[in-house]
Amino acid sequence: MIHKNWETSKTIKQIECVHNEAEKFVVDKVLTPGKVYEVKNETEEFYFILDNSGRIGGFYKDYFKEIS
Repeated sequence: MIHKNWETSKTIKQIECVHNEAEKFVVDKVLTPGKVYEVKNETEEFYFILDNSGRIGGFYKDYFKEIS
C-alpha cells in the first residue's frame, strides 16, 4: 500500500506541465500549463504528482516535460 504514503514521500524529480487539453478526461481544473509539479511516483505511462487540488493524481506523461 505504497500509495498511502505518496503525499509525504520524497520527490523523485520535477516536471513542468506543457498543456492541459485532454481528449477523454477533464484535467484543466487540476493542471496548470507552465507550473512545475513534484513527481512522487512514476510508471511507464504515468506520473503521480501533487496536483492543484493538493492530492496525488496520476496523469499521462504527454502533459509534461522533464526539468533538467
